[in-house]
Amino acid sequence: MFALRQWWNQHALRTGLIALAIATAWGMRQTQGALVYETYRWVTSPLQPGPSRQALLESSYTQELQQRIVELEVQNRNLRQMVETEPSVPLNDIPAAVIGRSAGDWWQQIVISRGSRDGIQVGYIVTGPGGLVGRVVAVYPTSSRVLLLSDARSRVGARISRSRSTGYIRGQTGQQVVMEFFDKMPDVRVGDVVMTSAYSRLFPQDMPIGRVVELDLSKSPAPEVTVELSAPLNILEWVQVLPFAAPTEGEPLPLPAIDQDSEENGLGDFEVP
Repeated sequence: MFALRQWWNQHALRTGLIALAIATAWGMRQTQGALVYETYRWVTSPLQPGPSRQALLESSYTQELQQRIVELEVQNRNLRQMVETEPSVPLNDIPAAVIGRSAGDWWQQIVISRGSRDGIQVGYIVTGPGGLVGRVVAVYPTSSRVLLLSDARSRVGARISRSRSTGYIRGQTGQQVVMEFFDKMPDVRVGDVVMTSAYSRLFPQDMPIGRVVELDLSKSPAPEVTVELSAPLNILEWVQVLPFAAPTEGEPLPLPAIDQDSEENGLGDFEVP
């Protein structure tokens, strides 16, 4: 007994360290090193540059909520207008598939699978997931040609949903378009929702177009902003065609002739705000 106690007194520390090492190794194996990782992350977190992952997630969630609030306000205003006044767009929309696209960037058009046999007429409005897409400019028995908002000749009267500042949209070949304002000091900021306005003759008002992503208010003679279209024009597969009769007052300006098929394809008119 005395010999065992003497041995323990001499080797207790070493035995304890060995047992601790074995227990630590076993714990690391069972937890896949989670304890060590969490300890390292907690110690080094004050030294990491930039916002934390949690802060980024919270910021993204806050931005999403803000965008939803703006959208709900727009929808609420539109619903009130639909109740108080007669809707400018009939509800008997016609679904259609996108069966063709323009070959180059100059012709920003699509071909849809509905034509005169389905009741489609020139001037009807085309929408897609997210908002306005364009308008029908040529009709054939089983198909129709649609001029997109992204076409450089396209013009749409527009307004900022939040401040009611007005102007017009012009295409520039791509998912982003330019909005020019009538006022020299418009109330606009990045993130504002853009809708069609009553100034548009070839489109009904209160249709969603997109969001402001860039400002250029110092440009002369009219301030400009860049608008990201909410409808993904480059990946559209299905659209909705809405009957719409444009006002008859005045004559729309002709488009510049590009080839001999322009007149046949119904490209002689474009939107004037």
